[in-house]
Amino acid sequence: MSASPPHPGSPPPASSPRSATAREARPLLPQARPHTVFEDVQGIFTGCLFAALALIMFRESTLLTGGTTGLAFLIHYLGGWSLGAVLFLLNLPFYIFGLRTLGRAFTIKTFCAVAVLAAQTEFLPAVVGFEHLNPFFAAVMAGLLAGTGILILIRHGASLGGVTILALFLQKRRGWRAGWVQMAIDVAILSLALFVLSADKVALSVLGAAALNFVIAVNHRPDRYFGI
Repeated sequence: MSASPPHPGSPPPASSPRSATAREARPLLPQARPHTVFEDVQGIFTGCLFAALALIMFRESTLLTGGTTGLAFLIHYLGGWSLGAVLFLLNLPFYIFGLRTLGRAFTIKTFCAVAVLAAQTEFLPAVVGFEHLNPFFAAVMAGLLAGTGILILIRHGASLGGVTILALFLQKRRGWRAGWVQMAIDVAILSLALFVLSADKVALSVLGAAALNFVIAVNHRPDRYFGI
């Protein structure tokens, strides 16, 4: 038997307690506010400074890291060329890929970040020196510093280019965690270091890359944060 329709003058039926509870339990997503220009500038400068200090620690211990930075280290060790200049030049082809896949704003910010990092890498040795630096500590600490710097850049819609652009693209399109993608690529790149450095230096370099990517994998969660 069908229920009789409500009388035109009668009040609307009250919702059930279950539906009311469901509405109350439904989370209200906050509106993400974009960063101001000042916030982006300080974020890029700070993130790059963390990463630059990490690169100095790697270089002082004759270690390297993964990605295009690792390739820059290999060229630096083999040819003695400026680490900052090589890092800047190696990233140039990735900007075309970034423009097509991650947008103009991200690519411009990344270009600025890599330029700032290259300059800071050349400037820091004039103000920072290490009389004693344990290689094991350098690998772990530099990896954590670099990972934190990259995380700051990601929060401001930038990166340090190269492999990071590819990793972020795969996370956005495929849902693959950027940290794990970058770690897999880094291990492949670091294996090339066996032709340049001793096995113990390469092992410490892998440890540093693992520390870097651990920071990104644990803290860069698209399901928890807004943005890239």
